[in-house]
Amino acid sequence: MAAARHAGDVQFAEPAVSVRNLSKRFGSTQALSAVTLSIARGEVHGLVGENGAGKSTLGKVIGGLYHPDDGELEVFGGRVRRWDVRRAQDAGVVIIAQELSLVPALTVAQNVFLGRERRTLGVLHPGLERRYQELERVCGFGLPPDVPVDSLPIADQQKVEIMRALARDAKVIVMDEPTSSLTADEAARLHDIIARLRSRGTTIVYVTHFLEDVLEHCDRVTVMRDGQVIRTADTASETKASLVEAMLGEPADVLLPERPPAPGPDTEPLAEMRDVHSGDRVRGVSLTVRPGEIVGLAGLVGSGRTEIARVLFGCEPADSGRIVFRGAEVRGASARGSIERGMAMIPEDRRAQGLVLARPALENVTLPHLRRFSKAGVLARRAERSAVEELIEQLGVRPRQVDGDVSVYSGGNQQKVLFAKWLLGRPELLILDEPTRGVDVGAKARIYQLIVGIARSGTGVLLISSELQEVVGLSHRVYLVRQGSLIGEMASADTSVDVVLQRLFGVGDTPTTSTPSGNGEDV
Repeated sequence: MAAARHAGDVQFAEPAVSVRNLSKRFGSTQALSAVTLSIARGEVHGLVGENGAGKSTLGKVIGGLYHPDDGELEVFGGRVRRWDVRRAQDAGVVIIAQELSLVPALTVAQNVFLGRERRTLGVLHPGLERRYQELERVCGFGLPPDVPVDSLPIADQQKVEIMRALARDAKVIVMDEPTSSLTADEAARLHDIIARLRSRGTTIVYVTHFLEDVLEHCDRVTVMRDGQVIRTADTASETKASLVEAMLGEPADVLLPERPPAPGPDTEPLAEMRDVHSGDRVRGVSLTVRPGEIVGLAGLVGSGRTEIARVLFGCEPADSGRIVFRGAEVRGASARGSIERGMAMIPEDRRAQGLVLARPALENVTLPHLRRFSKAGVLARRAERSAVEELIEQLGVRPRQVDGDVSVYSGGNQQKVLFAKWLLGRPELLILDEPTRGVDVGAKARIYQLIVGIARSGTGVLLISSELQEVVGLSHRVYLVRQGSLIGEMASADTSVDVVLQRLFGVGDTPTTSTPSGNGEDV
């Protein structure tokens, strides 16, 4: 690591971006709380923290995607009073967010220069391809300029976002998890570009989970936890272990219900994945879930947790390997087939993937189960309503009306409606992807009780959560996921959040070629 890259060896000029007592709330969630931070001109500044620590939210405030509720934002010494993406770009600040913002039907070159086309009296100037080739020589991504971006894989679409930021000659670039979809070679090329930008005086705000990248390529690093800044330091004075320790802090007191007894190792598995591959996001995954067992998948953003769950459920195809459910191999897996076999999946985005917000609670709950309440194509409305009323009462959904407008429910009550939707089918395997995301503390506690109760009834549960305490505290066993592969398996009773987090960040890694055993042994 070159010493010249670190702030302790370089005297930076005045700040490019300063925030003072900055706060941002989303409903009942305090995403940022009185954040004060100064980012110098010409530095690469890392933002790190656990999932939900507030680092991406801070980056989006700086980039104009979010407007702060309180506090001050200064850009190049001028206080910002009105701030959005357009004003940020006009001021020389560009953000590359995790959520891609490309126009699918436009070509790569058209997306790269969108809004920056050269024109006179409304007439576009020719030469777009020439300008693109000049930019491509800088980036070296090898993307064809004339193909629609919706024909590209996600990794290539992320490169288009990077090129678009560079095309704007930005003075400040916020990069939110820019390498999450890139290969090692592509990430190395991006870091070379960052180094060249830094040498030209460009400021980079680098939001990432990859601590090695922060230590190698950033001048300073800010650690965040629970929406607050814990500390800012030169990366030369930090290690992976010190960053992880700062990110963890003291363990929070979360009251988790007692797990049901774990099924014995001789219990026949309910669901299995055997050396399953799917594209480049699921790589040789082998796991088991037994009846009445809660099995966790722990990993960082972009690690492949959701992709593993989607392949198991049949939303994504498996290229190779075997998926076995109740002792029978599943061939030609599909979501519909999985539901009919006795699986259910609650997705991480309840509003986009789980609920039909324009329809009432009753219709949302019974949508996958209409055959159960129909005969000769006619719905038995009384039986349908009675079944939903019973579940809404059991789960404590508020309001208790089955005809309630789901779009105005709180996050916690929307999530409970989503649970009701799948519990109505009495699944044998329930896959939960971020089941408590965006819900308040009270709703979270009730969902914990619900998950434990589901397992106690004999249903197998596969649990994905960015809150490691949630995964470790609820699960009997935890599989560790990194870059689409399982790198370890731990019995939750024998591990802790800090051990899991250190393993996920690669602190103290030792090479292994073992495969998960399914009996709680670390690999």
